[in-house]
Amino acid sequence: MRHYPVFSIITLYLIINIFGCASPSYIAPSIAPLPKISGTYHRVEKGQTLWQISRMYNVELEEIVSINRIQGSSHIESGQLIFIPSQKRPAVTKGYSYRDSFIWPVKGMVIATFGQNFRNMINKGINIKPERNLEVIASQNGKVVFCSDDFGPFGKTIIIEHENGFSTVYARNSRLMVKAGDIVQKGAVIAIAGSNDKDKEVYLHFEIRKGSVPQNPYYYLP
Repeated sequence: MRHYPVFSIITLYLIINIFGCASPSYIAPSIAPLPKISGTYHRVEKGQTLWQISRMYNVELEEIVSINRIQGSSHIESGQLIFIPSQKRPAVTKGYSYRDSFIWPVKGMVIATFGQNFRNMINKGINIKPERNLEVIASQNGKVVFCSDDFGPFGKTIIIEHENGFSTVYARNSRLMVKAGDIVQKGAVIAIAGSNDKDKEVYLHFEIRKGSVPQNPYYYLP
């Protein structure tokens, strides 16, 4: 059985500081710059994420985001050119293992993006309004380390811990389908999206965290 590290109380405390919401406007992908440093361009393939590209070239994701001036609510698109500094060759030539990548926890419209300010609260994930199916699925293989029927304003909440120090948060559910300690596979149904007492609109609040630090889900989701 795969070993998962113990989910710390400190990390759980930090996760409490999650989300705010506002209606985002779409920002088109930035045009690759012409930096005065050595490097190469990578053409984005269908389904690739910035995280996958950073792993391919062994370059920090934050460095790629910064040098390409990619804004937090931007989507990279198939065919887009991404500048990779230092002329590093890909570590992997045939893509990535499906097991290691993240998938969308629910299909629908993103109604609040990462980093948005609403009522003096910073959204530390994204809010997704389901199109039809309210089933919430695990974004990656992992272990359920937190499961609560009443996690304050977030309502029914699940936290799954993954390999490489990542965890995902699924909040505002109407029903939970797993319990703490469960091992779940990517794509398995873990909850039904819902609402809370103050906001009746149905949407899922979703986070990806590395350690205790919230990440922009757009950089990890295809």
